[in-house]
Amino acid sequence: MSKSLQRVLFGGLLALATLFPLQSMAGDTLKRVVDFKVLKVGMSGNQAPMNTRNREGGLMGLDVDLAKALAVAMRVKLEIKTMPFGELMTALEKDEIDMVISGMAITPERTEFASFVGPYMMSGKSILTKSSVLANIKGTEEFNRGDLTLVALSNSTSSSFVRLAAPEAKLVEVKDYDEGIAMVKEGKADGMVADMPACVLAVMRYPDAGLVTLDKPLTMEPIGIAISKDDPQFLNLVDNFVDAYGKTGILSQLRKRWMEQSDWLAALP
Repeated sequence: MSKSLQRVLFGGLLALATLFPLQSMAGDTLKRVVDFKVLKVGMSGNQAPMNTRNREGGLMGLDVDLAKALAVAMRVKLEIKTMPFGELMTALEKDEIDMVISGMAITPERTEFASFVGPYMMSGKSILTKSSVLANIKGTEEFNRGDLTLVALSNSTSSSFVRLAAPEAKLVEVKDYDEGIAMVKEGKADGMVADMPACVLAVMRYPDAGLVTLDKPLTMEPIGIAISKDDPQFLNLVDNFVDAYGKTGILSQLRKRWMEQSDWLAALP
């Protein structure tokens, strides 16, 4: 995050913190955050530009900045716990983390186990491939073929999307984007189905690999913050903060920084 954006972002957050003071409410998550003065946020750490590692091993991305913003507003320390994407909801259910901020789509299935704040951005499915045929598809029926191998993140909406839209294709689930991208680059898979920003980023990162993606996403998905269903007070608090970020332009600044600008790519390993 640039120093100028930091000043604007965190200056505004300190002001917002006075509007929504933490109180000793009944909810277990909020009480834990207040008592220990630590906000534990789960993310995969491998979903650029949402969250990823820089060459020093630190975390960066839109999700990371949003997590920092929430911790500053709550006046607590931030602890980010990284794990495979498919394990995040389980960790939330076990109270190992207080929330999930990891480019997670809000779906009916997930709302059975968690409450969601947001959306804080919109995304959609695309396909990363080396095939000009797949890159120019107009609908999912065009890659519902038994001769195709498609990769997607395990326990993600991308893997669910492939099962529903392309049941004839062979689906290989991977633990992170790097593994999926490598399979496409090496010809072990015909394509990787993933969120549009991840596919665009892969094309930018590996300009000599012959990778291509779609011009427009195949779907539209709301991206939100997952929180335990058992703490409506904590949900309301986080919802107030995120709503304020939207109204004050903080979210739009973060989206512009990570979705439209490319200078941060130089920090990648």
